[in-house]
Amino acid sequence: MSNKEYRPTLAQLRTFATIAECKHFGTAAAKLSISQPSLSQALVALETGLGVQLIERSTRKVIVTPAGEKLLPYAKATLDAAESFLSHAQGANGTLTGPLTVGIIPTAAPYILPSMLSIVDQEYPDLEPHIVEDQTKHLLASLRDGRIDVAMMALPSEAPGMKEIPLYEEDFIVVVPADHQFAGRQDLQLSALDELDLLLLEDGHCLHDQIVDLCRRAEINPISSTTAVTRASSLTTVMQLVVAGHGSTLVPVSAVPWECTRPGLATANFSSDVTANRRMGLVYRSSSSRAEEFEQFARILQRAFMRSLEHARETGIELKTTSPLVNSI
Repeated sequence: MSNKEYRPTLAQLRTFATIAECKHFGTAAAKLSISQPSLSQALVALETGLGVQLIERSTRKVIVTPAGEKLLPYAKATLDAAESFLSHAQGANGTLTGPLTVGIIPTAAPYILPSMLSIVDQEYPDLEPHIVEDQTKHLLASLRDGRIDVAMMALPSEAPGMKEIPLYEEDFIVVVPADHQFAGRQDLQLSALDELDLLLLEDGHCLHDQIVDLCRRAEINPISSTTAVTRASSLTTVMQLVVAGHGSTLVPVSAVPWECTRPGLATANFSSDVTANRRMGLVYRSSSSRAEEFEQFARILQRAFMRSLEHARETGIELKTTSPLVNSI
């Protein structure tokens, strides 16, 4: 029987939400940096106060009860609201301050983060960004569960319950072995992809899907390529395969300074009349009250992208000239 005077603490709700997420008491305790007995005590206090069993314990596994499944979204919403309250209190002077957990896809993180973190360190010293690098589907799941505040990914996300802030459009360039016939070309059509043995990132990476979509526009099936069955989890690995002569690939222009300057590689551009790019943006929960902060953070990311373009031009690699910012924030 519940105690009508009982009010759960944020720590108790966080304990419940973390156990439900981890499905393991030891893992949840480690994630919260508390002992397992303290974790169990917090859960018992919550269940006793509510008069409801939230978690079913057994020697083999942890199960969220039907009542727990029903109450879990409310616990997460309460925790999210508390974080928003704290963030707004810390940012009452109109600047970004306090913790901000940012998800970012692997084909953007290595190239945008250095400039983004530099801007934050210099201009927003009270902001505490926590970075989570993961594939799009996992970032969206983390957003829904409240594990991250905002995510940088390719648009559209097509995710219900989310809002998007467009950031910039980013050209793809073709990367080939140094002795390839396309090396240095500036007039490629999409049909040229049919002449390449394309190396793709593994399924789940949005860049994999974007390259496949470009091929479909040209009525090409990249999976029929002999090397398209080769899958890598990072662009750096793909570049090493290109250097070794195992195929060619496409990369976003922000990756040029880090991935395309190594010996054995050459680049080529699509013709100016060919659209081959991706649109990047920020995605956040539509229920979040931190939209104004995310707009500020979006401006930081736009500046970071512009810096990455400057670095790309400094390499001497010829690039298409475009108007990259797609949202005047």
